[in-house]
Amino acid sequence: MLDRRGFLSSMAGAAGAAGSLSWTPSWPKLLEQAPAQLPDKALFDSNEEAYWTEMRKQFLIPADEVYLNNGTVGSSPAPVLKAVFDTYNDTERMAQDNPEDYPIWGYGDWNQVRDPLAAFVGCTRDEIALVRNSTEANCYMSNGLDFKAGDEVLMTDQEHPGGEQGFNLRAKRHGIVVKKITLPKPVPNAAAVLNLFSDAITPRTKLIFFSHITTVTGVVLPVKEICALARAKRILSAVDGAHVIGMMKLNIKELGCDMYSSSPHKWLQAPKGSGFLFVRDEVIDRVWNTIVTGGWDDPKLRALRFQQIGSSNVPIIYGLRAALELANSIGIERIERRHRMMADYILKEMVKRGAESWTSPDPAMRCAIATVNVPPVQIAELETWMWREKKIRIRGGGPSKIRLSTPYYLLRKDVDRYLAAFDEYKKVKNTA
Repeated sequence: MLDRRGFLSSMAGAAGAAGSLSWTPSWPKLLEQAPAQLPDKALFDSNEEAYWTEMRKQFLIPADEVYLNNGTVGSSPAPVLKAVFDTYNDTERMAQDNPEDYPIWGYGDWNQVRDPLAAFVGCTRDEIALVRNSTEANCYMSNGLDFKAGDEVLMTDQEHPGGEQGFNLRAKRHGIVVKKITLPKPVPNAAAVLNLFSDAITPRTKLIFFSHITTVTGVVLPVKEICALARAKRILSAVDGAHVIGMMKLNIKELGCDMYSSSPHKWLQAPKGSGFLFVRDEVIDRVWNTIVTGGWDDPKLRALRFQQIGSSNVPIIYGLRAALELANSIGIERIERRHRMMADYILKEMVKRGAESWTSPDPAMRCAIATVNVPPVQIAELETWMWREKKIRIRGGGPSKIRLSTPYYLLRKDVDRYLAAFDEYKKVKNTA
């Protein structure tokens, strides 16, 4: 316990520390590193690698760093960061013309963001809610549906904890049954997945929940076919699409699912803390709110009621809008093509080096994540060595899995640098 002298001394120290801080914002200097304009689209047609090299300059990742873990979290480029910082500058002055227009996300409709988001993912505004990530959206799915003890939820063995654990909580609390199918590594084709789901369905199955792209191996599951199977059996379908938005073209309505979640902070390069929940209009009234404030029981709000969360971070949603604008500016077709090309290249080179591919041989079932198994290499040691010795970020799983993400700003020379580092690591370990 401080006495009076000790208390005054500690306060003086804190004041001195505060006085030494510089409150000049550093973000304008950071953003000055990026070109003021995006690369000319004509450059893409004449020299694609040069186009992506110029686009790489929009990201704050240092030039000497190779980032291969977009599957966990993406890096927001300069246009997105500028939107976030500009919104902070505007909202924190509390000088809005409309006295009711305070910077509070969670009570407004934010249609200026929901509209372009709905257009980008292929649904209507009334079926989409802005949330903070896939986990939050998935919890609306798991907590919002009426289940009885013994009802079954069917999923794969490659679900992210942010999707699976909500249903495990319901199992522990309310007695539902979580059943899993085991996906082969690699998944050979769509028929193999459909057969596994079909064989596991019972009269008690009420929901099929699965990842569009799994976090474990990055396999792109046949969503449209799985959802059609569920619909034919009068079973609801819910999809964890955390990886999809910004990685590949997405049209939720064409998929035919009842619910869909996503995390734009991964492949769309949106700010962390941005996400969305889609609920098909015919299903909205069957889903209870998980978070409640005013409006939670107003059916006229449709999916907007899932967005009523109280005060939150307004600059994040403006950053999301900027991320959508950037992706539209580049073109999702170009982005997806780049993703596939780079993932195919890194996968082919790793297989040449003796890696066991856990990535599907079916081109329709892979996109921007290549997963390989490389025993006896220990992933924990490799991750640490790659970062400390080579400034290369990778991600994997025990004991020997490497999951390699290939965002569009990853350059061919970056992949070659990683491959050379991998060769060096194996040589060092073999001679140690």
